[in-house]
Amino acid sequence: MQPAQAYFPAIVRAELDSALDALLALTVPRGEAMDLLAASWLAHEPDCLLTTIDGGRPVVVLRTESGRWAACNALLHHSCSSHADAERRLHRLLRHHQRGYVVCLPPRMLKLPGHGSRAVD
Repeated sequence: MQPAQAYFPAIVRAELDSALDALLALTVPRGEAMDLLAASWLAHEPDCLLTTIDGGRPVVVLRTESGRWAACNALLHHSCSSHADAERRLHRLLRHHQRGYVVCLPPRMLKLPGHGSRAVD
């Protein structure tokens, strides 16, 4: 039986005005970033975009409450089955002056990250 969803901590590297700018700040190549954004628009207006960059490191950009986009390191290896557990892990991982978010992945995305695949929520 597949879990309902997974939660993972994400540590903010930068906050920018657009999803494209946030992806570029994470060193996602421009063509790949544009492809990811275009694919996400087919489903709905995305609030979260997850991908891997060279070397297989997962990164995520997400819309903040203020409407900006946070470019974050995605800590998928710290995923949890509850928001509260992920929040506790996030607070343990944050260093001075760092900010972070807890990201929720729906079941359809739980198998994607890791092998060069991309996920859109």
